[in-house]
Amino acid sequence: MRRTSGAMRTLAVIPARYASTRFPGKPLALLGGKPVLQWVWERVARFDEGVDSIIATDDGRIVDVAEQLFDANVMLTSPDCQSGTDRCGEVLQRLCDEEKKRYDIVINVQGDEPFVDPLQLRTLTAAFRDPEVQIATLRTRITSTDELLSPNNVKVVCSDRGNALYFSRQPLPYRRGADEDEWIAQGEYYKHVGIYAFRAEVLERLCLLPMGALESSEKLEQLRWLAAGYTIRVLETPHANIGIDTPEDLARAEKHLNRTT
Repeated sequence: MRRTSGAMRTLAVIPARYASTRFPGKPLALLGGKPVLQWVWERVARFDEGVDSIIATDDGRIVDVAEQLFDANVMLTSPDCQSGTDRCGEVLQRLCDEEKKRYDIVINVQGDEPFVDPLQLRTLTAAFRDPEVQIATLRTRITSTDELLSPNNVKVVCSDRGNALYFSRQPLPYRRGADEDEWIAQGEYYKHVGIYAFRAEVLERLCLLPMGALESSEKLEQLRWLAAGYTIRVLETPHANIGIDTPEDLARAEKHLNRTT
């Protein structure tokens, strides 16, 4: 495993789950002739040679492909993990306990984000130069009404200091007295880009939190953290990324790849 250098010891964890309800086996689905997960691994590897990277999965099929096809570091995690954050927490704990490693920052890059940009990861880690930052994530500007109104796009509103106030599948903020098709022209709206970075000690505490009413309603894990009083610094990125949640997303990603290569 690559050793972390410098003051900020960073671990990039790539959670990869085989048994997706909407798209079983999606980390191993082929995109441009390579598994989706391989695209993620290679892009994270371009982020910083001093960062330790590891794939976290509960499925031996993913372990076999990752180790044998593209020589990745992989940890088989508990099937009881309920989220990618939980997998990140388990990896952190085991590396600390079993290998006596210590990290300052943990980045969670989902295994279905083949177009994650290394610059996004640098943006996230740079946020922790501010000692008040506990969690960092990204947002990008929404430019169309369809994108704004889609519940598949999570919207975020922030304080003047750049910390998240709320995340929702509904458009935020509501613009009173204007038709929905006028909202984009009258104000700024932002979509959440679901890559997270955590201070290591904060991640450990987040994994102990129970699900709350807000998270249960919106099915957004980050609302659990906000409800518990944690702050989430939100930084801007020009890249919206294309996550792979369904076979239709994979087809869209293939078209994107063909346009950019």
